[in-house]
Amino acid sequence: MTPADTGASTVVGAALPAPATETRLTPSGPGYRRMSLALFLAGVATFALLYSTQALLPLISGEFGVAASSASWTVAGATGGLALFVLPMSALSERFGRRTVMTGSLAVAVTVGLLVPFAPSLTTLVALRAVQGAALAGLSASATAYLAEEVRPKALVTAIGLFVAGNSVGGMSGRVITGWVAQEWGWRVAVGVIGVIAVACAVAFRLLLPAPRHFSAGSLRPRVLARTVRDHVTDPLLRRLYAIGALFMTVFGGVYTVIGYRLTEAPFSLPQGVIGSIFLVYLVGTVSASAAGRLVGRLGRRGALYLAGGTTAAGLLLALVGSLVPVLLGLVLITAGFFAGHAVASSAVSRTAAHGRAQAAALYQSAYYIGSSAGSTVGAVAFHATGWSGTVGVGLLAVLGVVTITVFGSRAARLAARRRPATA
Repeated sequence: MTPADTGASTVVGAALPAPATETRLTPSGPGYRRMSLALFLAGVATFALLYSTQALLPLISGEFGVAASSASWTVAGATGGLALFVLPMSALSERFGRRTVMTGSLAVAVTVGLLVPFAPSLTTLVALRAVQGAALAGLSASATAYLAEEVRPKALVTAIGLFVAGNSVGGMSGRVITGWVAQEWGWRVAVGVIGVIAVACAVAFRLLLPAPRHFSAGSLRPRVLARTVRDHVTDPLLRRLYAIGALFMTVFGGVYTVIGYRLTEAPFSLPQGVIGSIFLVYLVGTVSASAAGRLVGRLGRRGALYLAGGTTAAGLLLALVGSLVPVLLGLVLITAGFFAGHAVASSAVSRTAAHGRAQAAALYQSAYYIGSSAGSTVGAVAFHATGWSGTVGVGLLAVLGVVTITVFGSRAARLAARRRPATA
């Protein structure tokens, strides 16, 4: 389905059409590098904050005397808060502007990040993390909409890939830094260090990001928002993309929530600093997300999703082997497949939505982080019940869902193509 197929393109809050003289950003034009660096840093801050406790879960379990399934709520609370608030934040983004909402969201999130180290109980820690996730929803809801409006369509997948690459760098650096800092000074100092780094990223983001030139303010009226959301959730292609994002993140959230527990146990028994360094495999995600545009160009969107799903499944199976090298190689494949699939699906959402792009992106982000929360919780419960094989089983079921949805989408596209000559 093309963007034109989604129906009413005159809804209040629609992005301005491209002007006769194209002024949107291109990789060779002025402002593109500043924009890319700004959103890259925003992605770093977002993922570093959002998953700052994930590598520290064994330490948090030890301090508060709770099981993995309870400690995992410090991750699930943050991603759940983001999932719940991303749609309201997208409405604010349509009314007050992408850059304004992204700046405010980062400001609140980094402020809460500086309070997290002082949480006196697990309940307080989870509550602070939920507030932090809700604040970060504004950036998640606005970033891809900003790119869709300010970047030329041919460069959009690459631009979103760079933003996703920033996510991977933030996720990696946050976990590596917290691992080594926590080994020496504890988890509280570790999350405090991440908060300070996020402050620096937020300041640089605001100084670098170009002012929007193609934003058209929309309405905050609930009826307008409801109509826009209805249009998106009744679009078959968008529904499939939302489900794919959620399923990919179910795999990723489950694996990376549990991996620290697995590596602290026999036969690995690794120290916290080394476990944190395992997350250097996120660099692979940086590369695969940045290459998503080229993958789509060669294989098409569905071909790229098949490749991403197959790579993820191969990594899950390899990670079942009971020695360190295969586990690490499995994490490399899981990470590469996840970030490639996420970049392809999220960019397809922005290109498909003919209006209300912030809401379309928000619905994707909501599904994506619901998948993260579900993966973190279900993956931890499965690990507690049956061990690492249970977590891998949850991931394989999610990948099977991605492949099934993509096959169904291919079949639907072929049927639609056959109908067109008959109705012409």
